[in-house]
Amino acid sequence: MGSTQFGNFFNFCRDSTLPICNLLSDSHNQTGPWGGCALTGIPLSNGRILGNLGSILLSAIAIAVSVFLLHLSERKRAAVGRREMQVFLVGYILISICEIFSIGEFPLAENVRIAFSALHIGFITATIWALMINAVVGYQLVDDGTILSMGALILSSAVLFIGTTYIALDTGFKWTGYWTADSYGPGNRNIALYVLYQLLPLICLVAFYALEAVLVLRVLGETRPMLYLTGAALLFAVGQIFTYVASPHICNGTAGKIDGSLFETLFNLLAVVTVWVFWSSITEDDWPMPVNSVANYP
Repeated sequence: MGSTQFGNFFNFCRDSTLPICNLLSDSHNQTGPWGGCALTGIPLSNGRILGNLGSILLSAIAIAVSVFLLHLSERKRAAVGRREMQVFLVGYILISICEIFSIGEFPLAENVRIAFSALHIGFITATIWALMINAVVGYQLVDDGTILSMGALILSSAVLFIGTTYIALDTGFKWTGYWTADSYGPGNRNIALYVLYQLLPLICLVAFYALEAVLVLRVLGETRPMLYLTGAALLFAVGQIFTYVASPHICNGTAGKIDGSLFETLFNLLAVVTVWVFWSSITEDDWPMPVNSVANYP
């Protein structure tokens, strides 16, 4: 990858519907110098549109499903990492709320759309970090649900959220001009958000899968939960393929009625549910996990 391509969102915004594009666009929506297929939406008064209705509805469903999973988690009182999993679910709920107003094309004021888009990006980074920490919690290096465990999880996630959201807000509102120097240059580059919004979440997801795979196969000595874990990874990957690869073809093929973001929202929801099922399956009471199994792990 050439040096001018690292941090470049031009092709991403051309082919996909992403919250970052609202920050980089001069009009602070999904239209910009990148062109591409634009969602037509439902016409409203004064030339306004309500676009990406499918993603809006699916995000609302995701919120309801996550609230239900929170309730089920609360009932698993003896489960390892119960509170930590609930933090992840709350993060996903916040992502879904922001998604309604960021990539869901409501006729919002520019400053409101910038704010929701920045929060969306910040919650994505912090929530996926929290998911990775959930994998670490499974090793019981520190007792789960304690002040130390929850404090480390919430504090580290909060630091990432605040830092990422500030950079995103500064990019959109151009408070200091520090981040927009690259953003509004050729190719719409923003290296900081590229690292925090694209690369760091990917690294965290790979680490989550690897840590959980070792825990299940080497510590618990089981294979069935790997079906859920791998299924969640595949569902998430399919969602990314829809938004980054298939989206322009779907948009052009439907004359702008829908694009890949609808399917990304759906498959992300399915992936989150499958992650919860995986966590639930490895916190059952019948797993043969000795007290010192982690400590004796080579």
